[in-house]
Amino acid sequence: MVKASPVASGSMGAKGRNPGRGPAKDPAKMMTLFVLVVVTLYFGREVLIPITLALLLAFLLAPLVALFRRWRLGRIPSVLLVVTVTIGVLLGIGSVIGGQIGSLAHDLPNYTKTIETKAAAIQAETIGRVTKFMQPARKTAQGGAAASAPAATPGGQMAPTAAPARGSTGVTSHWGVVKEVLGPVLSPLATIGIVFIVAIFALLQSEDLRDRLIRLIGADDIHRTTIAMDDADSRLRRYFLTQLTVNTTFGIVVGVGLFFIGVPNPVLWGVLSALLRFIPYIGSMISALLPIALAAAVEPGWSMALWTAALYIVVEGITGQLIEPLLYGHSTGISPFAVVVAAIFWSWVWGPVGLFLSTPLTLCLVVIGRNVKRLEFLDVMFGDQPALSPVETFYQRLLADDADEVVEQAETLLKDMTLASYYDEVALPGMQLVAADADRGVLEPEQLDTVKTAIYELVETLAEHVEPAGDGRAEGVLVAPAGLEAPAILSIAGRGPLDEPASAMLVHLLQQQGIAGRLVRYDDVSRHSLQHLDVSNVAMASIAYLDISGSPAHLRYLIRRLRRYLPEGTPILVGLWPHEEPALQQERMRTTIGADHYASSFADVMAQCRSVIEHRSPVEPATQIA
Repeated sequence: MVKASPVASGSMGAKGRNPGRGPAKDPAKMMTLFVLVVVTLYFGREVLIPITLALLLAFLLAPLVALFRRWRLGRIPSVLLVVTVTIGVLLGIGSVIGGQIGSLAHDLPNYTKTIETKAAAIQAETIGRVTKFMQPARKTAQGGAAASAPAATPGGQMAPTAAPARGSTGVTSHWGVVKEVLGPVLSPLATIGIVFIVAIFALLQSEDLRDRLIRLIGADDIHRTTIAMDDADSRLRRYFLTQLTVNTTFGIVVGVGLFFIGVPNPVLWGVLSALLRFIPYIGSMISALLPIALAAAVEPGWSMALWTAALYIVVEGITGQLIEPLLYGHSTGISPFAVVVAAIFWSWVWGPVGLFLSTPLTLCLVVIGRNVKRLEFLDVMFGDQPALSPVETFYQRLLADDADEVVEQAETLLKDMTLASYYDEVALPGMQLVAADADRGVLEPEQLDTVKTAIYELVETLAEHVEPAGDGRAEGVLVAPAGLEAPAILSIAGRGPLDEPASAMLVHLLQQQGIAGRLVRYDDVSRHSLQHLDVSNVAMASIAYLDISGSPAHLRYLIRRLRRYLPEGTPILVGLWPHEEPALQQERMRTTIGADHYASSFADVMAQCRSVIEHRSPVEPATQIA
């Protein structure tokens, strides 16, 4: 059974990622760079936020510009037309929201009495009870205060207190009034104007900006950089398209529901619900507060408010827990933990705008980390792919003395792969990592014994595993007829620290396929113990080595001893051959060792064992099971 390559097996999990084995990074330099980036983002937010919004807007509008250009409208007319349509849509949404807010402001005085009545009732049930409870203590405090009251002046008057100083006479110029009134309005309008101007230039020079970005981040590997940019482009577009569809549907359903419940201005709340839901996690909760409060103000009772709250809970629950997982899947490539951390970080750096941009910005960082080796830590920290491959996870769980998690991982992987494939692609490469560390002396004997025990527990637990085909036996398995003993395969362990557990895995697989297998320890085939070995009715001897290099003399002598003691003509197989050996060196090694068969995996061993048993002596017939 030749060993499966750990590198090849690692591709099952984290795309061959091998954490901890890349070039060493200076922690001080990394921390300094991180601090500089954060400081730049924080203090440069007045400039960076409009630019980021503009680039995001240009990214979203680029497909429409490309569509108009395919209609031969030209670059400049296409860009101006798309931007004009976008401004028109935004103005239309703004006018709807403004009209609804005006209607709501006109009707609010009608709800004043209901609000005052409910506020008084709530105050009586909360503050009133606390006040009544605190009255005895207040009387006691008032008595003490009277005893220690300040003395009056000789004229019987209390000492006058100093009058507060009069301030300035108010605004001294018309410019101050204009600035005070129009300042809060002009600042957002100026920001919006900057965003659209930068977006127009970004759309006009999209190809030039793309080439400059390629030159900046990866001119030495244009192919990889292009793949990274295409990956980011596709992920971001899928994310925004899916989010736009989901949030628009959410707003429509909420608006229709509020209309039937009877909440005033359902169009306003539907639009706000759709817009605020772009803010991760808290957007839908914020959008629910005002309709619930308005429902409580409209009706003397609480039924409308409760129905409104139930509507948001049900719709948000179905959307967040059912629809979004089905639509998004792993299309964004960001882990849920990273989404939360990114929302906290970007909202701290850039406020509400940062909260809105947190997912797109983090997605760009993940894509860059996935394709730029020096920034791979970004993908490890924020990506949704496993940080460790199945092989590395298997090894880590063994070292952590967590046999239960080893079994849990195996049961999870066995839902999508056969037991032989699991042993070949996960267990054996993981055991080879353990054996390599044992050879280097980094594992204590106690740790090695713990690992062996965990592997035996794994094999024992998986002995109950049944392949999806049915009873665990592959089609075409040969078994001996009634009254005759089935030929057996001797699974002989090498002298490595984990060769014996590997031999136990082979015995398990043989038994699962209906082939008799017997585990033989390395000490049982020594010169002094070999004569006591039971070799009756043996079909083949398989010697397991997790790692062989050079020209191992002990293996040659072991094969010679077995040939003298085994029945004449019994084939001998050597398995778990290292893939790293060059082909010519492997051939020389095989010639030197002198075995009859060699295998590169458990699957190869099983195939050769079946072949040997099928061609067993015709004196002992076998029955073919379909």
